[in-house]
Amino acid sequence: MSPDATSALTAAQACAQEFIDLRRDIHRHPELPFDERRTSDLVAERLQAWGYRVERGLGGTGLVGQLERGKGRRTLGLRADMDALPIQEQTGLPHASSHDGVMHACGHDGHTAMLLCAAKVLAEAGGFSGRLNLIFQPAEEYGTDDSGAVRMMNDGLFAKYPCDAIFAMHNMPGWPQGHLVFRQGAMMASSDKVFITLHGHGGHGALPHEAADPVVAAAGLVMALQTVVARNVDPRQTAVVTVGVLQAGRANNVIPDRAHLELSVRALDPDVRNLLQQRITAITHAQAQSFGVKAEIDYRRGYAVLVNDAEQTEFARRVGTELVGGERVVAQGPAITGSEDFAYMLEKRPGSYLLIGNGAGDQAGACMVHNPGYDFNDANVAIGAAYWTLLARRFLA
Repeated sequence: MSPDATSALTAAQACAQEFIDLRRDIHRHPELPFDERRTSDLVAERLQAWGYRVERGLGGTGLVGQLERGKGRRTLGLRADMDALPIQEQTGLPHASSHDGVMHACGHDGHTAMLLCAAKVLAEAGGFSGRLNLIFQPAEEYGTDDSGAVRMMNDGLFAKYPCDAIFAMHNMPGWPQGHLVFRQGAMMASSDKVFITLHGHGGHGALPHEAADPVVAAAGLVMALQTVVARNVDPRQTAVVTVGVLQAGRANNVIPDRAHLELSVRALDPDVRNLLQQRITAITHAQAQSFGVKAEIDYRRGYAVLVNDAEQTEFARRVGTELVGGERVVAQGPAITGSEDFAYMLEKRPGSYLLIGNGAGDQAGACMVHNPGYDFNDANVAIGAAYWTLLARRFLA
C-alpha cells in the first residue's frame, strides 16, 4: 500500500463509525424509489456542513454536492444510489427496517454511507485539484427507462455538472469482504419486460373441442420460448429469457378466455437484445396461431447494457490495486446478468462501475441482495470511502 493509500484509509477509518451509525439509521428508515426525502435531507445537510455546494431536486429526490479545490480543470463524478426495495425484512438485526414491507435489501444505504464518508475526508483534508461532483441518485431500483439516472440527466445533470469521467460502486455478496472487482466492456445486462396475453375462446372443461384453449397455448409458448437462447443466440453470447408469471383460469372445469404471461429478458450485447425481441415476438405470434388463439404483446425496454470504458476501468483498477493490493483485486471479473441504471450515465460519459465484496461463505452479509435476510457489511464503509478518496485524488491530481 502506498503512503497516499495508507493516508486515505487511515482518514476513512478515523471517521468510519460515524458513517456506520448513519448507514444503520438509513437502513432503519428505508424509502422506495422517488420517495427518498429523509435520506436526501440527511445527505444534503452533511454535504452543506462540509462546504459543498448542494443542488437538490434533480430527478425528483436526487442531489449533487460539488466541491472545488485548487486550479485543476478536470471534473470527476462519483455516484451513489439511495432507494430501498418493497421487501419485508427478516434479519432480526437491531437496526432492522422500521417500515413494514420496505427494506434496504441491496446495500444502497451502504453505498450512500461510503460516499459520504469520502466526502467528509476530501472536504477536510483536500489533496486534489479540480472539481468533484458527488451524485446521490434516487430510484435505481425503478426498473424502467424513466429511472433515477435518466430523470437526473433529463434535469440537466451533466449540463450543470460536467464530468470528464464518472464512477460508481456496488457491494456484492459472494466475493470476500473488501475485495474489489473490475471488468472492462459489458459488465451488466440489459433488462426488458414482456407482457403477453393470449386471447382464446373459453368453454366447459368437458367439451374442449368447442373452445380455443389459451392455457394449452401458454404451456406450448413457455417451452417454445426456451429455444430462443438455445437455438437463436450465438452460444458464445449471454442471454436470459425467464417466464416469471403464467396466470389463467379460476376453476378446474372451465377453459378460460385468456392466459397471461410475463417475461424477464436480459442480454449483454445490444445486438443480442434486439434479436431476443425479434424472436420472442415472432414465436409468440406463431405459437398463438398454431393453437387457434391470438397474441397481444407489450414489450417494454428497461435498462440498457452497462458497458465500462476500457481506459477508465484500467485507471480504476490501478487505484484499487494501490489501495488493497493485487491479491484483493479481480482484474477482469465475470459479467453479471443483473442490471443497473448507471448504464445510462455511462452512455453519456466515460467511466466504470466496480464491485466491492460484501462477504462469502458464513461471513456477515453473505446472503444475496434483494433478499429479506440481507444486510450490508459495515466493514466496507472505511474501505469504500478510502477507495473513493484515493480515486478522486488520483484523477484530480
